[in-house]
Amino acid sequence: MTQKTEMEILLTVVDQGSFSAAARVLGYTPSAVGKRVHHLEERLRVPLLIRSTRRMTLTEAGQRYVEETRELLARLTKLEADIADDADSLRGPIRVTCSAALGRIHVVPQLVLFMERHPEIEIDLALSDKLVDLVGEGFDLAIRSGTLPDSSLISRKLMTNRRLPCAAPGYLDQHGVPQQPEELAAHRCLRLPRERLVSDWGFRWRPGSPDRLGAGFSCNSLDALHAACCAGQGIAWLPEFLIREDLRAGRLQPLLADFVPPDAGGAIYVLRPEAAFLPRRVRALADFLADHFATVGSSNLKAR
Repeated sequence: MTQKTEMEILLTVVDQGSFSAAARVLGYTPSAVGKRVHHLEERLRVPLLIRSTRRMTLTEAGQRYVEETRELLARLTKLEADIADDADSLRGPIRVTCSAALGRIHVVPQLVLFMERHPEIEIDLALSDKLVDLVGEGFDLAIRSGTLPDSSLISRKLMTNRRLPCAAPGYLDQHGVPQQPEELAAHRCLRLPRERLVSDWGFRWRPGSPDRLGAGFSCNSLDALHAACCAGQGIAWLPEFLIREDLRAGRLQPLLADFVPPDAGGAIYVLRPEAAFLPRRVRALADFLADHFATVGSSNLKAR
């Protein structure tokens, strides 16, 4: 391994807080990470880390080394990328994460088109409905929907993520059509685990009215809730991008349109870790996805 790699390994150990955590990020064994750091210390002839059973801290020399090598590596990364940018084609790996439903409908087709245009790009996509740690797990981009929590990630809004309460016509014929949000308490509601209240679905709660969603099917997958909704199992609050064709075909019926706030559901964003330098290939993919979502219009849908 080169001197640069030893620097990067040490910085990863410091950032992750332990050899085992750094090994998971780097794809090495903890012993291999420890040996490389030890080799670096032998070459410098000074200890960089103070290790104990409970914690790991930098020595004074280690603190200085880490601070200065961060700047050096950032400058080296930018230099190499600038040289690579002189080439006509984009090349190299990009790690992306996205929710399953959004990925299936929008992101995967666009990644395929991007790779067709840039054959030397290698995309590693992780589809998961759980939020992942972009920095800790080494992702370059994340495409997420909803309301963003406060974080150090750099975000770019792609489009609104309008969500609508809807149900299959068969369910409504059997159980009736709710006319007020509080009537959802008497219906089977298909929801994400964190959604328990009528106000969780974007409705304004009126004091004195029921605020709990009716019991039904709970799942952490929008795809699963969508399938249950189409099967007539209840009312679900689903993003329009997922149900647009079902609404047009009459397989699902939008509900309570007069009560749905225009910003219900938040938005769809592309996020990336804060970094001194953004590789051109990552920036190009983010721009490509932004162009796609800019062309995705929202239909004006009327409720039954």
